[in-house]
Amino acid sequence: MVTEQSVNVEVVYARERAQALIPVKGQAGITLAEAIERSGILARFPEIDLDVNKVGIFGKVAKLDQVLASGDRVEIYPPLIADPKQARKQRATGAKADDGKGVAEEAKVSAASA
Repeated sequence: MVTEQSVNVEVVYARERAQALIPVKGQAGITLAEAIERSGILARFPEIDLDVNKVGIFGKVAKLDQVLASGDRVEIYPPLIADPKQARKQRATGAKADDGKGVAEEAKVSAASA
């Protein structure tokens, strides 16, 4: 039962092979940081560093001192491995450089050695 004095939220984190969704109950005025701490998720996933990982509520980046409302989903985002713009640029450059010629050259070498 949720009263005006209590707040129910969820704290979520996902990696490639592990996910966690932890319900947390707190007093009205609980902050994002307090919900994360209370959830115990930092012990379960020691790679989480709140100085590095961004956090948010329902997909919108938020600050750790953000006060939560009942029903909020606190999300901890893993750090990006690569800059998305740079990765896209490298893929495009690689596709232009290959231009399909690498496969044809490979076939010629295979035929010549056979």
